[in-house]
Amino acid sequence: MPTQSNPSPSAEPPPVLVPAHAADGGSRPGFGLRASRDIFSLTWPVVLGQVMANAVPLVDILMLGRLGTPTLAAVGYASQFLMLAQASLIAIGSACVAMMARAMGAKDEERARAAFSANLWIALAVTSLLTFVTLAFPRPLLHVLAVKQTVIDLALPYFRLTLSSSMLMAVALTYEHAFRAARDTFQPMLIATVCALAKVAANYLLIFGHFGLPKLGLAGAGVATLASQAAAVVLFIWASRRHKHAALRIGFADLRIDRSALNEAFYVGLPAVGERVIMHVAMMAYFRFLGRYGVEAIAAYNVGVRILAFTWIPGIGLSVAAATLVGHALGSGDGSLARRAGWEALRLGIAIALVLGVIFIAARIPLAHLFTDDPAVIAALDPFILILGIALPFLVTHFTLGGALRGAGDTITPLKAAILGNWLFRVPLGYLFGQVLGLDLFWVWAIMLVDHFSRAIWLAWAFHTGPWYQKLGARIKPASGEASTFGAR
Repeated sequence: MPTQSNPSPSAEPPPVLVPAHAADGGSRPGFGLRASRDIFSLTWPVVLGQVMANAVPLVDILMLGRLGTPTLAAVGYASQFLMLAQASLIAIGSACVAMMARAMGAKDEERARAAFSANLWIALAVTSLLTFVTLAFPRPLLHVLAVKQTVIDLALPYFRLTLSSSMLMAVALTYEHAFRAARDTFQPMLIATVCALAKVAANYLLIFGHFGLPKLGLAGAGVATLASQAAAVVLFIWASRRHKHAALRIGFADLRIDRSALNEAFYVGLPAVGERVIMHVAMMAYFRFLGRYGVEAIAAYNVGVRILAFTWIPGIGLSVAAATLVGHALGSGDGSLARRAGWEALRLGIAIALVLGVIFIAARIPLAHLFTDDPAVIAALDPFILILGIALPFLVTHFTLGGALRGAGDTITPLKAAILGNWLFRVPLGYLFGQVLGLDLFWVWAIMLVDHFSRAIWLAWAFHTGPWYQKLGARIKPASGEASTFGAR
């Protein structure tokens, strides 16, 4: 298990990263071998857990694709709102990681528990609002995406069931991020695996009506989603009760609202939520432009992102590792170590992205045939996978450095990057290419490359030059041989 916890539940483990100069008498600056191992030990369980989690919607598509292209389009439209809820929760989770990792790095268990509780309350409040709005006004919301009436009728049961699971998802994801802050990515991976397998089994039984169960079709996938989220909550609570790190074992007495922690959670979390909302509203606008090209384009996007989700999973894992290690390093006052953690994670991410990009570009047509036999959908998938394969190193760059910045409590810079990529490029160019000029679908796909490239450049520049290390009042001590506090280069 990759956690570094001590036998005593109240004892905080020593900092994970060891600067190379500390191991070799200061003869050379930089990262040591142990640092790379620590990044890898935090990353691989996240990667495996994400593989399992992303396999579930892929299995959904494989099963539901047999019900026809309109069903695939219905899933794509309905999923946009569930993804908005999930994205908001992941954003809140980034605040949880930043606050708890900083507190744990400073060996302040009480502050870590208060951060956990504050972020849990915020996650529940956000999902309560989202659930109310989406369940109260499902048809108007789907009409915003210019969905055809027949597709809306098909999507509604799935839409209601999946959105009903968002409050359960709020609890599960907050626990997952708390485990990550404690440098435990292994147990969330196990829980994700169990829930993914349960979801696939429920899909098989309920979509097609096997073993005497009713044949529910698309609604069956919604029921399976609701059940799997409930199982995740139960498993996380059970695992936290047995965890060696006391900050994870919160009970009802710990759920009191700590105003200081709540204010800090809002300070860090709201820009992150804003980033996710901005991105997903932009995606909904992009979907509207795609609708001009027919349900085949929507189906192609829906299938394509599920195929390529596996290629950006390493970026997600590395962003988690970077956020955790940056938070712990800043909590212990070592800013130079925090900076090196981010760059080392990025180097690993780009190397992996280049390999995966080549593989998926080369195999794009066989992959498309696995999920659909519709020639029009396959024709749209070909350039989609090509463009995102080329964009993969840039995507991993902004994933990884965005995670590092959030781990420092800087959620403003990733928010600015999201505004840049989505509202300066993706939406205006989508409108221009699709609605005004009526260009071929290839050019609408190509906008994604511009989006990811612009965000990667912005975040790389910000991480290199910006004052992100000053967030959350970090007290930075100079590294060995440095004349100034943090940013000596």
